[in-house]
Amino acid sequence: MESGSNRPIFPRQDTFSSGLGDAVLSELYANPYALVRPPSQRAPFVFASPHSGRLYPETFLLQSRLDGASLRQSEDAFVDRLFTGVVPLGAPLLAARFPRAYVDANRAPTELDPSMFAGALSMPVDTASPRVNAGLGVIPRIVRDGAEVYQGRLNPREGEERLSRLHRPYQNALLRLIEETRAHFGAAVLIDCHSMPAAAAAADIVLGDRYGTAAAHALTRLAEEAFRACGFSVVRNVPYAGGFTTHRHGHPHKGIHALQVEVSRALYLREDLIAPNDDFDQVAGRLCMALAELMTIDVNLLRPQLGSRLAAE
Repeated sequence: MESGSNRPIFPRQDTFSSGLGDAVLSELYANPYALVRPPSQRAPFVFASPHSGRLYPETFLLQSRLDGASLRQSEDAFVDRLFTGVVPLGAPLLAARFPRAYVDANRAPTELDPSMFAGALSMPVDTASPRVNAGLGVIPRIVRDGAEVYQGRLNPREGEERLSRLHRPYQNALLRLIEETRAHFGAAVLIDCHSMPAAAAAADIVLGDRYGTAAAHALTRLAEEAFRACGFSVVRNVPYAGGFTTHRHGHPHKGIHALQVEVSRALYLREDLIAPNDDFDQVAGRLCMALAELMTIDVNLLRPQLGSRLAAE
């Protein structure tokens, strides 16, 4: 996609056509995520991008007090494209199509702020969550720069529908991929793919394994070495140690490992336009080289009998 000063903040997409009802929301309900599989899965790896969705429901745009540029600040823009090279390497790639500002697929479904709704919610709510208190629950109250998203309060039924028709299908699809992979290989590795604002980037790459509890040390160490060999600076767990996805799925003692990978947007994105920069393809290629090396890890190091011991080191 070309970059330039006249490019709109929202990418061109047929689903923004006006008409009876909300065409974009209907499309999202029908297809809440994109799943690209290789002809055959050759490695025990699953890649997921929960925050690169860029289809904005028309009703959401009307509810919001923010313009498109502000709403899109929360996206991990084009991360799904950045990691697409893993599919020819033999691993599936799952990507949410709905935007993070609408529903955050990397939050627990209970992380809801009741004050956002004009009535009682009929689902469990974790009001003690620090993310909810910060305005960054599963239905965010603010975007990344702290601006309030909504003009008024939401209908509780709408919140419940967002979770049941978008968040839940994405999480269920991810769980199926992980279980299929573990059943086939005896272990599974989830790489949760993200990007971070240049201003918040401690390095080119931040690896989050929840301080060694979500992935075997051998896996995180090899990832660190592979990214560095491809010219990236790398740190672990600071400032991003992993979110709901790594917490939910990262159980090395069961042979399931979850590693969050944060890529600095300065490497591949024009943040002012939310558009790929001139280095996008080169950065994507280097990432793919690093991940190809990571995917050569001996699966025996990931299986439960060894994984539990490695995770405890």
